[in-house]
Amino acid sequence: MCGIAAIFATNAASRGVDQSELLRVRDHMVKRGPDGHGVWISADQRIGLAHRRLAIIDLSAAGAQPMATADQSLRIIFNGEIYNYRALRLELEAQGHDFRSTSDTEVLLHLYQRDGEAMLSRLRGMFAFVIWDEARQSIFAARDHFGIKPLYIADDGATIRFASQVKALLAGGAIATDANPAAQAGFFLWGHVPEPHTLYRAIRPLPPGSWLSIDRAGQRRSGRYFTLTEELAHPPARPHSDLREALIDSIHAHLEADVDVGVFLSSGLDSTTLLGLAAEAAGTPPKSVTLRFAEFIGDPRDETPLAATAARLFQSNHAIVDVGAADFTAQRQQILCDMDQPSIDGVNTWFVARAARQSGLKVALSGVGGDELFGGYASFHQIPKLLRTLGPLARLPVAGPLAGKAWRLATAPWIGRLTSTKTAGLLEYARSLEDAFVLRRALVMPWELKHFLDPDTVIEGLRQLALPARLSQACQGLKSERQKISALETQIYMQGQLLRDTDWAGMAHSLEIRTPLVDIELFRLVAGLAAAGTAPNKQAMAACSHPPLPPTILNRAKTGFFVPVPQWLGETNLRGWARAVFQAFTHA
Repeated sequence: MCGIAAIFATNAASRGVDQSELLRVRDHMVKRGPDGHGVWISADQRIGLAHRRLAIIDLSAAGAQPMATADQSLRIIFNGEIYNYRALRLELEAQGHDFRSTSDTEVLLHLYQRDGEAMLSRLRGMFAFVIWDEARQSIFAARDHFGIKPLYIADDGATIRFASQVKALLAGGAIATDANPAAQAGFFLWGHVPEPHTLYRAIRPLPPGSWLSIDRAGQRRSGRYFTLTEELAHPPARPHSDLREALIDSIHAHLEADVDVGVFLSSGLDSTTLLGLAAEAAGTPPKSVTLRFAEFIGDPRDETPLAATAARLFQSNHAIVDVGAADFTAQRQQILCDMDQPSIDGVNTWFVARAARQSGLKVALSGVGGDELFGGYASFHQIPKLLRTLGPLARLPVAGPLAGKAWRLATAPWIGRLTSTKTAGLLEYARSLEDAFVLRRALVMPWELKHFLDPDTVIEGLRQLALPARLSQACQGLKSERQKISALETQIYMQGQLLRDTDWAGMAHSLEIRTPLVDIELFRLVAGLAAAGTAPNKQAMAACSHPPLPPTILNRAKTGFFVPVPQWLGETNLRGWARAVFQAFTHA
């Protein structure tokens, strides 16, 4: 896990790479890589690569970056982990490739040397990397299937810049900071800045599952090697495998490291199952960490009693760490500083990552992705119920969209005093699954944005977001409600918020967080089962644990990984925190 940065002057008339800018970008990411740093700039100053290192695999100097092939024809900067690198290395060695390190980084170099962009279909892991190809005089950049690892781009047509963080690109001092209305509206709508946007017009993420190639003449090529909706609709044929086998395989792969690997442990099915399977796969129980909040003691949201039960069952070295309002107040500005893009989430991960790092860990497993994969969210049953209950009424010719809008306009001004403001949109947003998803998942409904942003920003932001088209595209070709909701939760919530928050919050403490339930091989198995109408649920996942989880955990109602931020702020919901986060970013 690292921080990467690159500058490529594609226009010969440009001034070339400014080394001081490149170093400012790199060293803004020191927390992402406190174990080492490197920089390389070509003789003609047209291309520069920089790296901050968090050493996880091959802790020696041989694993340092930027890394080059022996003949200096290829150079790479890489952030992430390739979990199948050992098998790929054996294959490459059998074909005559010589290695000078035991790192997964060097495997990427040799695989690109052999396969070019086709290499991406062979990778299992989380990654973002940039390769300079001397022979082709071009850059090749790629990002993993699900976007676990970030890669941001600022491209003005003459110079293209890459970095692992938006704030790192800004630290270089060469990026325009014009506001992006879509990002502002999107933040209040979803609680995070939705891709393909950032707060700044000049910066965009490389999409998950995609690659970009740029040569010295400025010619740009791009493509996708993985599209989540297509894979859900048409999962590739897989060799026979059962769910337990696939879970063990994923966790075994995610334990690959030259340092200890721990587990974030709540009382939910995802993390308790992960702990059990990790203990089985590793042969030795890993460390586990749980947060305890005074506000939740004696409340169903208190994770610690059942987490302790799981820790005893699997004999893990378990730590319970207390976090309270005073700690949040003391760390609030640091959390906002570490947050790369505005989000209402991530505070929980920031605190548990801090606890894990203080316990001596550099790597921890998280249960992120389990609800999207196994249908664990309330949306999987609430959305179909809403469509069955109100959908027929909303679709009647006598009702229609105008009647739903009229109901919303009539009730919105006062209904929030009695119940959720979303109630005003029940009829209007019960016409389709995509609309119902907005009603279920949105922080602020579109008609409420005027209370948070100026009217012009709202109008332009919603236009750029093109919400109906975006949601429709996310479900394209999918037949079942389960598949559609899984696609929406994965692409909107997991990719846009959970994975991004996991990255910045872990990196704030130089902790690599791995997500075994967000794994391409496991995903393809479950996608195949779902397409066949036999999608496994959370109980099926939990049943894979040996010894079995106790009934107190198996039968516990889902509560989510809550942090009492509203209580700490004296608020009733997260909207107040959203305002505070937004102001921290826009009034800095």
